[in-house]
Amino acid sequence: MTLNLWHSIIGGRSCCFVQLFKFKSAWCIYATIAVLCSIIPLYAEAASSFDEDDGPYQGKYLGKINSYHHQVSGDVYAVNEFTFLFVGFNYDGNGADTFFWAGASNRPGPQGFIVPDEYGKTNILDRYHNKDFTLSLPDRKKITEVKWLAVYDLNNQNNFGDVYIPEEFEPPQPQVGGTFSKRSHNVSSGAIEILDSKTIRIPDFTYDGKGKRTFFWTGVGAQPSSRGSKIPDEMGYLDPIRPYSKETITLELPGDKTIFDIDWISIYDLADNENYGHVLIADNLNVPPSLVQITPYEFSLPNCRQLHKNLQVSWEVFGPQITLQLSGQVDKDDYMSFGLSGSDTSSQMIGGDVVVAYLDDIRGYSIDYNITSLAPCVQVLGQNKGVCRDDVVGGLDSFQLNTYSRKDGINTLTFRRTLISSDSGDKEIRLDRSNYVIWALGKLDTNYEPAFHTYYPKSDVLIDFNTTEPVNDCFSFTKHVDAPIQTWERIKILDPTIRTFNAYLGPSGGLKGYQGWTGHVSSGLAWYLNGYMIPELFMKRGLTYVFKVRGGNNPHSPDNYHPLVITDEPRGGYDRLSDAKQSEIRVLAGVEFTRRGRPKPTAAGPLCISRYPIGYDRRLDDNFPSFKKFNRSLVTDCPPEEPAILEITPNITWPDTVYYNSFTHANMGWKINIIDNFNNVKNSAKSVFQGLRSFSTMTFVTIVIVMMIRF
Repeated sequence: MTLNLWHSIIGGRSCCFVQLFKFKSAWCIYATIAVLCSIIPLYAEAASSFDEDDGPYQGKYLGKINSYHHQVSGDVYAVNEFTFLFVGFNYDGNGADTFFWAGASNRPGPQGFIVPDEYGKTNILDRYHNKDFTLSLPDRKKITEVKWLAVYDLNNQNNFGDVYIPEEFEPPQPQVGGTFSKRSHNVSSGAIEILDSKTIRIPDFTYDGKGKRTFFWTGVGAQPSSRGSKIPDEMGYLDPIRPYSKETITLELPGDKTIFDIDWISIYDLADNENYGHVLIADNLNVPPSLVQITPYEFSLPNCRQLHKNLQVSWEVFGPQITLQLSGQVDKDDYMSFGLSGSDTSSQMIGGDVVVAYLDDIRGYSIDYNITSLAPCVQVLGQNKGVCRDDVVGGLDSFQLNTYSRKDGINTLTFRRTLISSDSGDKEIRLDRSNYVIWALGKLDTNYEPAFHTYYPKSDVLIDFNTTEPVNDCFSFTKHVDAPIQTWERIKILDPTIRTFNAYLGPSGGLKGYQGWTGHVSSGLAWYLNGYMIPELFMKRGLTYVFKVRGGNNPHSPDNYHPLVITDEPRGGYDRLSDAKQSEIRVLAGVEFTRRGRPKPTAAGPLCISRYPIGYDRRLDDNFPSFKKFNRSLVTDCPPEEPAILEITPNITWPDTVYYNSFTHANMGWKINIIDNFNNVKNSAKSVFQGLRSFSTMTFVTIVIVMMIRF
């Protein structure tokens, strides 16, 4: 590598060396000296970064640690203005009073300060063996404020090893780039910010969404072209991108790709090979290294398709069978789903034939599912409807599990099935044409059934399983530490004068809503009371309260039949439970039992539901900063029918905490606190319900007006 670099630097000037030895002319000697003087600094600079080029980018190289005692050694990089990266650091741990030590004097000595270790502690250093870690200067001190960093023994004032910070050193820091060129489809942006070697923030990004197959696209060369690769969007999807209107988004380059591997980022349409707008990436940017953890993908089958930043499918067809492998960077309680679309002309969940793959603490599972509605599997007039296992709806489980593993946070399951299944409910995997497929990632519920999916495609996904040459667009998994999602403000209705609750349905609001508030998986819908999603209620024993229930009264509908029940169990879905489970639950209201002991709901009213506007992408729910703004975006549809009435009077036999939920589906409601005196409720909550009361009244008025208009 060094020899090639040397030849590339001197290039065509080598002719002068030939003349030097052939003619020994004085002019050529002077010219040669001049050339050498001009290239030696370039060569020295390239040589100093040789260690960087030989592996992943780790920041700006400061040098090897000068070793004096106790086997101190290693390489040191500047990660940003405040942080050092130690690579392959060694120290035998035998110093008496040894610390990481920094200062601004000319050389290490007693004038300095302790630098906390990799755990943020200022303890005496233990032994290190070939360890990689970062150190941050204390009190927001900057690297440019010190001249050296040492391994120093304060007791003996002995320097075991050090590295010096050069004068006029410029540590890595985020860089500002250009703006997207305005070519077509309203593409525009503010100046991009390159946050680190893999992360680009695009402020005020706009695109009208009217391209055919348009992606975030990157590559090398002077101008964008079709010879490039996709960048996952801000949510990790590799589908054609959605419309944007002055949104600030953050993109992460896929796999092990960094900004040093690309020359441009484009909004590129692959259908028409047209560049709608692009921004160039400057060379040799002095940016921090990415802290993203990169895990190489591993698959044993010849074909691989990246479905999402966190999901891959690979396959091989052999005779009448196909072997599939799903690999996903998922949590332990997540499922991966993949299969054939319910439509031959688009990717459609309804009617789909899929495998649901997951691992528990013991083994892996690949289970055949049939999708008749976007709801958990429930019994409708004696038949199971929704997302149901094939063997529950009279079919066969056609998938045979081969291998399973969980390693580095990645679940990998391999399984096979025949192309043409003996189960009439299964769809045929076609080899004479491409297949429309569907996929999803989500949480498992407490019964190890798939809950409403968190990630899923909004556009068509086509795969040709019978390619003449292997296809592979998969890349390494990447993972970074995300800041915890801040949920919307929790709602509590504490007003003792509110004793009537209007109960209807609405969307569950992503990770900031139902799931974030309760810690339960979501079914996609939730109860709304007096205009609020699953508020926590407070009721006094001895007082009577009324629920006006509009959750759907059509038992033929697996999606929208939700009688309201109140029990001492937090999750709901009483009708789905086994007899043994039902016997463990105390039903307080909303259910009566037949002579044969079968439960029958009593509070099934007409369907009143808040829906997303037409064309809205529910995957963007978490973009709303508050429930109030999220709720304003919904469209409420209430028929002009009388609600079902559920009247309750909590008494001394009721537990202190009970729950309102759906009779048919789990995870749709929340808790009711049963109290003896409102004065015992903390004063800190009193300021909340006054605002709730006025807003609840306003919401009630809105719904009443809608119903009057419908009349």
